[in-house]
Amino acid sequence: MAFKKDDNFGEWYSEVVVNSEIIEYHDISGCYILRPWAMEIWELLKEFFDAEIKKLKLKSYYFPLFVTVNVVQKKKDHFEDFAPEVAWVTKTGNSELEAPIAIRPTSETAMYPYFAKWIRSHRNLPLRCNQWCSVVRWECSNPIPLIRSREFLWQEGHTVFATKEESDEEVLRILELYRRIYEEFLAVPVSKGRKSEMEKFAGGLYTASVEAFIPNTGRGIQAATSNCLGQNFAKKFEIFFEDENDPAQKKKEKNKRSLVCQNSWAYTTRSIGVMVMTHGDDKGLVLPPRVAPIQVIVIPDPLEDADTTAINEACETIVCTLNQAGIRADLDTRENYSLEWKYSHWEMKGVPLRIEIDLKDLANKQVPVVRRDNGAKVDILSTDLVEHVKVLLDGIQDSLFQTAKQKRDACIEVVYTWDEFTAALNDKKLILAPWCDEEEVEKDVRARTEGNLGSAKTLCAPFDQPDLPEGTVCFASGKPAKTWSFWGRSY
Repeated sequence: MAFKKDDNFGEWYSEVVVNSEIIEYHDISGCYILRPWAMEIWELLKEFFDAEIKKLKLKSYYFPLFVTVNVVQKKKDHFEDFAPEVAWVTKTGNSELEAPIAIRPTSETAMYPYFAKWIRSHRNLPLRCNQWCSVVRWECSNPIPLIRSREFLWQEGHTVFATKEESDEEVLRILELYRRIYEEFLAVPVSKGRKSEMEKFAGGLYTASVEAFIPNTGRGIQAATSNCLGQNFAKKFEIFFEDENDPAQKKKEKNKRSLVCQNSWAYTTRSIGVMVMTHGDDKGLVLPPRVAPIQVIVIPDPLEDADTTAINEACETIVCTLNQAGIRADLDTRENYSLEWKYSHWEMKGVPLRIEIDLKDLANKQVPVVRRDNGAKVDILSTDLVEHVKVLLDGIQDSLFQTAKQKRDACIEVVYTWDEFTAALNDKKLILAPWCDEEEVEKDVRARTEGNLGSAKTLCAPFDQPDLPEGTVCFASGKPAKTWSFWGRSY
């Protein structure tokens, strides 16, 4: 590592994601090759999330990535928010297309004309679909691997209900799954809350989100969103249903149809970048065990002129034993690299546990195990290996989360005045402040804090609200405060 996390975070991060074989830079700026180490992490997250949403009766779909311009025009107020980021296809070979075709930045406009076709009565509801795909958002003045890229992978769920109550319930249920992804798998603490009107999903009714925070940069990061779209899209795309609970339907009156209520929700490969930023250190990547493609790497340590056969066989037995117990273990017997190089290589890749075996260990029937997160080394009896490895992996998972949460919580600063706010912002804090919840005030805060590091904005109003005594005023306007909100600079 040429850079240290505390000295030059940006260069450190770029170095970690390349050297740990998470990504490789592509020759198109803002586009990155996701290498197997990243894809295996993504697949582990997908395995959990896909199983959970299938319990909610979500069905898998795949819609084309192209969106016609006439559909885009139908929902201008939604698409205009993405307009600077939309990539367009205008030619095939040397021929100009009669009309440009958009490459999806999100799929509402691609899906909803077909929802209108498929939904006729209450019997067609609820409709629940999910797709795993990539999206393209081309406007990216400062690309950051996995965090801000022009193409990225995501999961996007789109659901349709007869009532808003059903929509509201699902918004929170999905948001809890996103919290679990970050906290239980990636060991990253997040805050659940509601986005401001300025920050909500374009065209939606309201947006709930989970928000992470990077202490080294003092920046928040939107980790995932769950959007209640209400009937806004249903009106534009004419998604109606015959409602059996509508008295008009019982009288069989014509043209008495109800609009559906809709949700959309997504999380992306940004989650991997947030994990790297949170846990990585000056040796490279640090992986929480639950998302580590390899949880235990076994490295034989043959002394000079030693019988390598016995050591390698012992190592193979250890790997086999761990794999049979459901632990992802692998063996590194490469002879063209030194022992020190191997240690450094697997530390860079963030493997949670390293087992080193030599002849002395074989004779003593013990297995030396080294933790990646803190470097602690412990000798385990070979007969107790599986049980102790599971305990160690659970301990690492919990330790990473608790350490990250302590660092995040230490950055939270409660402010009541504008002077306190600006001081905390300059000190890279996650700011919790009483706010009047007015869009014009948020615009004013952005304008007053604009600078080289970017302006401050609301991150979310946390669902877990502190007491707001009567008479508390907004830190920015002096008007009566309506809510506590997290503020800060963000990615």
